[in-house]
Amino acid sequence: MTGPVLLLAGTAEAGELATRLHTAGVPVVASFAGRTSAPAALPCPVRVGGFGGVDGLVAELRRGGYAVLVDATHPFAATMSHHAAAAAAETGVRRIRLLRPPWRPGPGDAWDEVADLAAAARRLDEVGAGRVLLTVGRYDLATFAPGGDRAYVVRSIEAPDAAVLPGATVVTARPPFAVAGEVALLREHRIDTLVTRNSGGAATAAKLVAARDEGVRVVMVGRPAPPPGPLLDSVPAALSALAGDG
Repeated sequence: MTGPVLLLAGTAEAGELATRLHTAGVPVVASFAGRTSAPAALPCPVRVGGFGGVDGLVAELRRGGYAVLVDATHPFAATMSHHAAAAAAETGVRRIRLLRPPWRPGPGDAWDEVADLAAAARRLDEVGAGRVLLTVGRYDLATFAPGGDRAYVVRSIEAPDAAVLPGATVVTARPPFAVAGEVALLREHRIDTLVTRNSGGAATAAKLVAARDEGVRVVMVGRPAPPPGPLLDSVPAALSALAGDG
């Protein structure tokens, strides 16, 4: 097994990988961007806050003498992923991108798949959405301007700035979520349209099952393109690569 490892965290997969590396005796530091005030507890050393762009990440990789940079950030953390690729290239540090698979529509699903949040907002106008559940993160709400009779419910781990989307109902909750709870949420707020990013993963997939069962329209925002390079889609694959088997 290799080391030391700088792990760019923020996903359930990052937490699992950090725990397994620490348990195996691999020196690992998990780094959180600081977008939530209480990141998940991990057994390894943790740093919180940005690096200050590519130059700052380059300096950190050199200062810590890291052998590997593992990018296990959120699928929509595009800027950080591109910074990781650039910093790894400049320092010669090996980079591994752990990126969980996107959700795929199954039998009975009828998603409106769009390229970005602006396209999602336009789709709401096109379909005449009336009561919308937004699960796109608390920092990405400005695109969805209130208008007419449309009502928004925003769910996020922490409450967004109320000025960004005035009048929205805010529900704070931390995944994982269960189907029964998601059904109850949709019914309580009489939701007709769900807007979500294609984050993938099991922790938040229950809302898609609930939406299908309740006849709620799903507007699915596609992922940004990752930097060039190999992608690993699971923690076991990442562990195998770190062990020199992949």
